[in-house]
Amino acid sequence: MNIRNTVFTAAAAALFCTGLARAAVGADEVATLGTTLTPLGGEKAGNADGSIPAWSGKPLQVSGASVGDVPKAVFPGEKPLFSVSAANMEKYRDKLSEGTVALMQRYPSSFRIDVYPTHRTAVAPQYVYDNTKKNAASCQAVDGGKTLKGCYGGIPFPIPKSGVEVIWNHLLRLEPESVDLGARNVVGTADGKRTLATRIDESFQHLYYYRDGSADTWNGEYWIQRFNTTDPPFKRGESLVIHDSIDPATPRQAWQYLVGQRRVRRAPTVAYDTPDFVASGANYFDEVMGFMGHPDRYSWKLVGKREMYVPYNANQAVTVSQDEAFSANHLNPANVRWELHRVWEVEATVAPGKRHAVPKRRFYFDEDSWVMLLMDGYDAEGKLWRTSQVTPFYVPKLPGLLIKPVIIFNLEAKTFSAVQSLNGEYYKIVDRKPESYFTGEAVAAEADR
Repeated sequence: MNIRNTVFTAAAAALFCTGLARAAVGADEVATLGTTLTPLGGEKAGNADGSIPAWSGKPLQVSGASVGDVPKAVFPGEKPLFSVSAANMEKYRDKLSEGTVALMQRYPSSFRIDVYPTHRTAVAPQYVYDNTKKNAASCQAVDGGKTLKGCYGGIPFPIPKSGVEVIWNHLLRLEPESVDLGARNVVGTADGKRTLATRIDESFQHLYYYRDGSADTWNGEYWIQRFNTTDPPFKRGESLVIHDSIDPATPRQAWQYLVGQRRVRRAPTVAYDTPDFVASGANYFDEVMGFMGHPDRYSWKLVGKREMYVPYNANQAVTVSQDEAFSANHLNPANVRWELHRVWEVEATVAPGKRHAVPKRRFYFDEDSWVMLLMDGYDAEGKLWRTSQVTPFYVPKLPGLLIKPVIIFNLEAKTFSAVQSLNGEYYKIVDRKPESYFTGEAVAAEADR
């Protein structure tokens, strides 16, 4: 497998010339970044009643115990303002997603959300702010949003005009250049039991956020990943390498090492609605990290902005032990912090000529960080079928708000899949690795089984 070193493939370049592109926003709108808008595009002001405060832009000063680079608590001692459950959810229904309501109805005696004071902790390094402002003036969605040009190193569309721009903001959200972590993929069954699908050591590299890069030199790959399976024993040594790109001709390249075959093979189906074998098939590959992969199978409608209760500043949820993290059928509510935030609502429906197992989805993205916080998925009859929760946590070393894991609920089967759970594991921002590390050849050379 060769690392691509051209800026884009010829096919992508042709699309840039012939595809439909939306012009970047005008100078007057760009000037609002850092004034009435935050540097990443959120509204700087709080809401009318003060329950959402103004954005201060000050990185949190966090002390105390941590797991790797993740503090265990960012607001220690703070108590919930109130809790919402099946017993009182009608009072708060206008600020709840349909999936959150469904979980309260499904598990009325155990599922609740504890609502804390809102803290707008989404910040970023200055170079990301600078690049985001450049992107606002130059970044364009090309070929109906299937690819991009003129973007690099920041949020591509801090002042979005369409749903597809918002999903690109999530895909190209703030990330460290390089991360090492341990993670567990945990499956919850209808009878309240949990099983370990896989335990992995994982490395991520985010080429789009290399400090020494630029829109002119970036090759279009924005995320590369490699993991090694350590548990259960029969899967030990299995590995997967993924490269994601904005190139619509080859948006994802993947290679899998199978212990039984002792060889690396291409894995073209590791995408979209293929069941995620890393999680024993309990979720689809594009449900990882809220939404992962190319957006071309959907048409994306920007519904608008609203205030909602969402998981936020959930450091405790991702740093407690596995046993503390989970209740029988969901995360342990005592450890999950929910706050009131403004979110962008985006509706995705299967695009003409395309197919997907989940024909309609409704996403909720944080206005300050652009991370996906909640997702509701509907079947062909329009019935709510799936719902996802993401638990964003604050990392002062970056600084910024990052995400892992995602909890994906199958409401019909009464199961859940916790993808890349950090509980009992580690998360560290590290120096960049050679990109040759993220290749099938490197995996095969280092295999011990």
